[in-house]
Amino acid sequence: ALVHSSTLVTAGVYLLIRFNNLLLNTEFFKMLMLISGMTMFMAGISANYEFDLKKIIALSTLSQLGLMMSILSMGFSDLAFFHLLTHAMFKALLFMCAGMIIHMMNNNQDIRFMGGLSMYIPLTSLCMNISNLALCGIPFLAGF
Repeated sequence: ALVHSSTLVTAGVYLLIRFNNLLLNTEFFKMLMLISGMTMFMAGISANYEFDLKKIIALSTLSQLGLMMSILSMGFSDLAFFHLLTHAMFKALLFMCAGMIIHMMNNNQDIRFMGGLSMYIPLTSLCMNISNLALCGIPFLAGF
C-alpha cells in the first residue's frame, strides 16, 4: 500500500510538473482546475463516510493529488513539486503508523474499534497525529 500511495499514484503528477512548460494551454489548465476541484471534493466527502483505515488514507491521497493538480493548474509548478515531496514523506509515515496500529488491533482495520490507542502505543499515535496535522495544512508544518 505504501508503494502505491507514495510512488505509483504520484508519478502522473510528477510527469505533469516536468512537462509543465509544454502544456501552457489555458484551456487545458481550466479543465485541469475543474477536474482537480471535483477530485478534492469527492475524495474528501467519500473519506468522511468510510470506516476502513487504509481506505481513508487512500482517499486522503486522492484528495491531496487533486490539490497538487489544482496548484499546477494555477501555474505554480515549484509549489506543486514541494507539496508532492512533503506529501510523500508524511504519507509514508502515516502508512507505517497505520500498519503498526492494524497489527496491534489483530489485523482489524475498522476505525470504530480503535479508541484509546494512545494509551497502548503512544509514540505511534503521536507520529500519526503529527502526520495527519501536517497533511491537513496546520501552520508551521510542511503542509501549510
